[in-house]
Amino acid sequence: MKVGVVVFPGSNCDDDMMHVMGDVLGLETIKIWHKESSLNGIGKEDCIVLPGGFSYGDYLRSGAIARFSPVMKAVVEHAQNGGYVYGICNGFQILCEAGLLPGVLLRNKKQLFVSKNVHLKVCNNAVKWTEGLSRKTPLQMPVAHADGRYYIDSKGLKDLEKNNQIVLQYCDASGNMSDDSNFNGSVSSIAGICNKEGNVFGMMPHPERAAEDILGNEDGRVLLSAFFKSEQKV
Repeated sequence: MKVGVVVFPGSNCDDDMMHVMGDVLGLETIKIWHKESSLNGIGKEDCIVLPGGFSYGDYLRSGAIARFSPVMKAVVEHAQNGGYVYGICNGFQILCEAGLLPGVLLRNKKQLFVSKNVHLKVCNNAVKWTEGLSRKTPLQMPVAHADGRYYIDSKGLKDLEKNNQIVLQYCDASGNMSDDSNFNGSVSSIAGICNKEGNVFGMMPHPERAAEDILGNEDGRVLLSAFFKSEQKV
């Protein structure tokens, strides 16, 4: 599997993703500039990553301008043809703006930028992104966002639940969900979702910032390895 990391003006986690995907997980990894009209050899069996950052300065609305970058036409076609697409933080926002995932990311409930470690409950380990992970043991990794409050209307939430599209939820260290653990006010404590087909996945926390022992936390690598397990370095 190859990984293409899309770089927008304002992306700031692209090199982090390149390092983790390439040096840590051992994948062939390439950068794709937002003005490209193709995915530079990325095939259906490969994965496109939309990294975190502040694409176009988050002007207008987070991800709203990046959604119209030339490369996004190819990204949408890749997803519609069954190719894998993974959005993290700003990448998740872009996927929602592009219509590849339902819902929208709004300003955090206290109107503040939040940067801290949080706990995540894997509530669906039947999709490839979290295949085989424990649903009982929470993962811990950082968040860094101001517009991370996932919102969808009641009908949309019922559809997510019916189709098992809720992949990750915010929780405490024991795996329990509460108002305190749901720090940004997301509907149903949602931290990550996939599309109905399961090939597009978006999440607000940053697994690439918790993927090496030197950082004191490898839970991000645990999450990433669920999908990229066959490519890990020994």
